[in-house]
Amino acid sequence: MRYDAIVIGGGHNGLTAAAYLARAGRRVVVLERRPVLGGAAVTEEVFPGFHFSVCSYVVSLLRPEIIVELDLPRHGLAVLPLDGTFTPMPSGNYLWRVNDHAKTRREIGRHSKLDAEAYDEYGKAMVEIARFVKPLLSLTPPDPLSRRPRDLVQLLSIARRFRALPSTARHQLLQLMTMSAVDFLDQWFETDVLKATMAASGIIGTFLGVRSPGTAYVLLHHYMGEIDGSFRSWGFSRGGTGAISLAIAAAAREAGAEIRTAAPVASIRIRGGRATGVVLANGDELDASLVLSSLDPRLTFLKLMDARELPGEFVEDIERYKFRGSSGKVNLALDGLPDFTCLPGAGRHLRGAVSISPSVEYMERAYDQAKYGEFSRRPYVDMVIPTLTDPSLAPPGQHVLSCFVQYAPYSLADGTWDEQREAFGDAVVNTIAEHAPNLPRIIRHRQVLTPLDLEREFGLSEGNIFQGELTLEQLFFLRPAPGWAKYETPLRNLWMCGSATHPGGGVMGAPGRNAARRILGQDR
Repeated sequence: MRYDAIVIGGGHNGLTAAAYLARAGRRVVVLERRPVLGGAAVTEEVFPGFHFSVCSYVVSLLRPEIIVELDLPRHGLAVLPLDGTFTPMPSGNYLWRVNDHAKTRREIGRHSKLDAEAYDEYGKAMVEIARFVKPLLSLTPPDPLSRRPRDLVQLLSIARRFRALPSTARHQLLQLMTMSAVDFLDQWFETDVLKATMAASGIIGTFLGVRSPGTAYVLLHHYMGEIDGSFRSWGFSRGGTGAISLAIAAAAREAGAEIRTAAPVASIRIRGGRATGVVLANGDELDASLVLSSLDPRLTFLKLMDARELPGEFVEDIERYKFRGSSGKVNLALDGLPDFTCLPGAGRHLRGAVSISPSVEYMERAYDQAKYGEFSRRPYVDMVIPTLTDPSLAPPGQHVLSCFVQYAPYSLADGTWDEQREAFGDAVVNTIAEHAPNLPRIIRHRQVLTPLDLEREFGLSEGNIFQGELTLEQLFFLRPAPGWAKYETPLRNLWMCGSATHPGGGVMGAPGRNAARRILGQDR
C-alpha cells in the first residue's frame, strides 16, 4: 500500500505532523508501536479504576495555534486549571504560590518583603524575554553559517527584534542562555525556598544541578506556557494527558489520516539515498513518498537503518548527541489524601503542584548523588493530585498521585535499575512522608518508572523525557545536529518531527507542526 507520508510514532508530535499533512490533502498513516496512542503523553488504567498520566502529567506548553487550527476543544480537549505550587519546609513553614498574583505577593512577603517587591519586577522581565523567544518556537531555525537568502533574512529579522528589546532585557536574555538557574535567581531574590522551587524548573529533563550553567534557559523554556491566553499558567487535561494526544488524533482522523496502533516499525527502507517506506515488525512493507520520524535521533538513525547509509560526520554528531536521562516517575493509587504537617487537611494547597524543594542546598545535594551514579535518596519531587480537579480518574473517594522525580541517573554505579527499582520507589515515598507522614498508610498501589523503564516502554533513549537535553549546544540551529535543524535529514524524503528537533521537549506539539509546515512550504 502506498502513502504520501508515513509517520513513525504516535506521540503527540507525530500525531500533530500527521494532522497538518492530512489537512493539506496528503494521504498519511501513523504507525505506533504500543497498543495505546500518545507516546509519553498518554493516559493508562494502570490499576483497576485508577487512570494515570503515566509520564507527562501537566499541560501548559501546548501551542495555542495548534489548539485553534486543529480545533482541539471540539475533539475533546478540556484543560482544567492547576492552582499554583505548594512547597512544604522541614521547619514547619511552607511557601504557597497561587495563580492569584496578589495572594502570591502576600505569601512571599511572609518570607521577605524585598522578595515580594522583586517578584513583580522578575515577572515583568521574564514576560518581556518570553515574548521575544516565543515566536522562535514556530520558526524553522535558520542556519547562521548559510549564505542562502532565506536564512540571512531570518537571522536579520531575529537580530532586529533583539536590538529592539530594552538594553536590560537584552542583557538578561544573554544571562538566561549562559547562567545557572540559581545564579540568575540570586539577582532577584533572597528567600532560599523561593529560589529552590523556582530553580527546579531549570533542571527538568537535564542531567544538571540548579547551580549548573545553562539551566537558566530551561527555566525560561518552562516559563513560556499559557492556557487560554493566560500567560505562565499550567493545568490538567480532563481525562489525563493522554486526552491531548487523543484530541490531536481525532483531528488527524477527521482530516483523513490513518492511525495504526500495535504496529512497530522494524526498519526504514532506504534506496539510493532516499527513504521509500518502512518495514513493519510483522514483515509488512509500506511505501511512501515521505517518511517522518517522531522518534529520537538514536532510534531513527542508528536503529531503524544501517548507519552506513548516512554521512560519517552526521553519524558522529548523532553519536555525540546527549540524552543523559535523569528522572523517574512514581505513580500512586491512594485511599485518601496526603496530610502535610506544615498545613494539615485537604485544603486548596493540594489542588496545585506540591514541590519537595525546600532549599537550594537540598536540590544540589540531590544532584551530587546522581553525579556519582546513585539515585537521590532525598530527591526533588514534583507531584500533583489530578483527581481533586478531575474525579473521573479514580474510584469515588480515592485518588491518584503523580510524582515526577529527580535525580535518577540512567547509568547506575552499582547494580541495575531492575534491582534498584523498588528502592527508588521507597526513597520517593519516604521523602514525601517526611512532610506528609500518613502517605505510606494510604497507598493502595504503586507504579515505579525508572529511566530504563522509560527507554524500554516509551522509546525514550536513556530515559530522557525531552528526547535529548535542552542544553545550549543542543538548541535552535544545533538541534539535533549542526546543519540539520530544519527537520530534514541527509537522506532525501526522510524528515524528523519529534522533541529532538527545535524547539525541544514538553507537551508542546511545535516540532510536529513545524516539520509539517516545512514539508508543505508553509513555514516562515
